[in-house]
Amino acid sequence: MRPVYALLLAVLLAACASTPPAPAPAVPDPVHDPAPFSTALALDVLPPGWKPYRLARFKKPTKYQLVPLDGTVAMRAQADASASGLQFDLTVDVKEFPWLTWHWKVPELIGGANNSVHQVEDSPARVIVTFEGGREKLPDAEQINYDLAKAMTGNELPYATIMYIWENQLPEGALIEHHFSTRVKMIVAGSGRKDLGRWHEERVNVLEDFRRAFGEEPPRVRAVGIMSDSDNTGGHAVAYFGDIRFRKK
Repeated sequence: MRPVYALLLAVLLAACASTPPAPAPAVPDPVHDPAPFSTALALDVLPPGWKPYRLARFKKPTKYQLVPLDGTVAMRAQADASASGLQFDLTVDVKEFPWLTWHWKVPELIGGANNSVHQVEDSPARVIVTFEGGREKLPDAEQINYDLAKAMTGNELPYATIMYIWENQLPEGALIEHHFSTRVKMIVAGSGRKDLGRWHEERVNVLEDFRRAFGEEPPRVRAVGIMSDSDNTGGHAVAYFGDIRFRKK
């Protein structure tokens, strides 16, 4: 993706001989969980609270569609030289609910993508967490970036953003600083080809990840999102996302 983010500037997995089990439907927590995809009553509308997020007016958007898959309902993302996301606004104290879990399924990698090289920074699947906070705490250089992003996208950027990504080569757990802002960090949650084509559950400690990424205590979460992007490589990507949940343990 290019430096006109807003959700940020604010993916999955190799089929076995038998069909892998699909994630069980979630019972949403009205405060701490986004509306689940698995219990959606209609496939042609987004679940309540989910909304599209355009990175820039001139960028081709990624296509999102609820689909029945492996005995459940999942959100299918298809990126064709495109980049956009879906966002769900909520408030979560990660000191009380530090664990974030989700299922995802990625059929194939994006050829040539590398999230440590900004010219080819694409990922078939990202789960994004953004945080509250005032920009007045940030250095002048970061505030200039915020003004630039606001002018180009029309959106206020989050105080901080963590993106959990599916990466071609870098190992799981690798921390990548975004080239445009020190307030956007990527953490590799899925890596390489070994889990392609089957459902995989991820479980991450957002509290500890924030401390590691930013060297400070985390403010409250203000939104979560999903994204598939292939605009930099001009490639093709498909990903399926299951329910996203915050948990105490």
